[in-house]
Amino acid sequence: MRVDKLPPVKTSLKPSNHPYLSGPWTPQHEEVDAFELEVLEGAIPTDIDGIYLRNTENPAHQPLGRHHPFDGDGMIHQIAFSGGKATYRNRFIRTRGFEAEQIAGESLWGGLADPPGVSKRPGFGAHGGLKDTASTDVVVHNGKAIATFYQCGEGYVLDPETLENQGIAPWVPLDGISAHPKVDEATGELMFFNYSKHPPYMHYGVVDTDGKLVTYVPIELPGPRLPHDMCFSENWSILNDLPVFWDAELMKHRNLHAVRLHEGVPSRFALIPRHGTAEDVRWFEAEPTYVLHWLNAYEEGDEVVLDGYFQDNPTPKPEGFEQYGEHAHMMAYLDQHSLGSRLHRWRFNLKDGTTTEERLDDRIVEFGMINQQFAGRKYRYVYSTMAKPDWFLFEGFVKHDLETGEAIELKLEPGRYASEAPFAPRIGASDEDDGYLVSFIIDENQGTSECLLIDCKRFEEGPVCRIALPHKLSSGTHATWVDRALLDQAKDRRRAAAA
Repeated sequence: MRVDKLPPVKTSLKPSNHPYLSGPWTPQHEEVDAFELEVLEGAIPTDIDGIYLRNTENPAHQPLGRHHPFDGDGMIHQIAFSGGKATYRNRFIRTRGFEAEQIAGESLWGGLADPPGVSKRPGFGAHGGLKDTASTDVVVHNGKAIATFYQCGEGYVLDPETLENQGIAPWVPLDGISAHPKVDEATGELMFFNYSKHPPYMHYGVVDTDGKLVTYVPIELPGPRLPHDMCFSENWSILNDLPVFWDAELMKHRNLHAVRLHEGVPSRFALIPRHGTAEDVRWFEAEPTYVLHWLNAYEEGDEVVLDGYFQDNPTPKPEGFEQYGEHAHMMAYLDQHSLGSRLHRWRFNLKDGTTTEERLDDRIVEFGMINQQFAGRKYRYVYSTMAKPDWFLFEGFVKHDLETGEAIELKLEPGRYASEAPFAPRIGASDEDDGYLVSFIIDENQGTSECLLIDCKRFEEGPVCRIALPHKLSSGTHATWVDRALLDQAKDRRRAAAA
């Protein structure tokens, strides 16, 4: 393996036994380009051509207060496949907050778990008090990678091939964009929403295939809410107003952003035509819950079908986490088993306005992926992660067949932890599951990291390939895959527009 190291960034972070600053969550500060990667097992397939991007949490400076894992500075890790070969690189996302702290040589902002008054400067992004770290999700639209923040942020652009930082996406509105914009590969459009603490409390938007904001409409809510994700079908975008949000009295009188379940308040879903107006929104009610992540939606007869991960206990108590002291509450809220997240389906009847629901699987799972060529369309397969009990760490995957109800589990060896694993279609694939899951692995037993590829047609057989990475990664949240053909199409559009 040949490794080219970039000049080091400034860091003031001290070694820590904090549960999310150590072990698999130990921050990585080194930036490299790596070539001629060593294949530890199997062979790199020659029938995939594209790029896997994973966002991770890597605080460069000592926290001012109580560190939460979602406070870390964003770092994108990339592995690019072509012709049976692979290269790797990683880069910090140069957000405005990251650059300011590099100049200061210290942290300037508190985090999600801190009370008001900890930050030394006003924050960036829609909510003001926090640093937009762009460390949550990453998607690729119009040939550009866009890194986003846990709440509403500015949307930072990188070249997906070189990881060159290219600043804030020019179309992002004043209230920012949520952590999970959605890209429809069939049309090239990107859908997003944002939310704020001022009326109308939510907006919805569409960016066209050339990166222009073409739709931006208000979605009126009763007050400030905390939606995290959205979904879309061919003709509808689906937004949500769920009963887990800030306590209004605490926020008004003490400026505390304390989240609680509001008893007696239903889940509400806003269906809006993709390029509709505020007057076109149709609201549906459902059982109260909170959902971090949706999987897919599609239209079937008079119904819009939505799949996601229903939380049976969206505001868990810290009992059982007492050994973590002041971190007990945080540990409970990061534990999928405490939250009780399970694969679930909602059906919204456009004819009579009713909602029906069903549980699709009783396993504790989350952070699912599908073949994105089927996004917004009827689909069959879901690839969910299984979490280590009590921790925000992935220890395996489940392939769900929604047609037969079959589910195949693939669990990693103890001490090895996965990342969210998007589906990479095989070149010339004819079936929905004809391709690979791609995932970065943190091996705490060896103190290393590697990349796994799993053939989804032979899921139960485990990895077909293991590729060594040049350093151990820190854990994080989301990842994406983009076919090189889509990147080439975006380049052709830009050349044609410039001609």
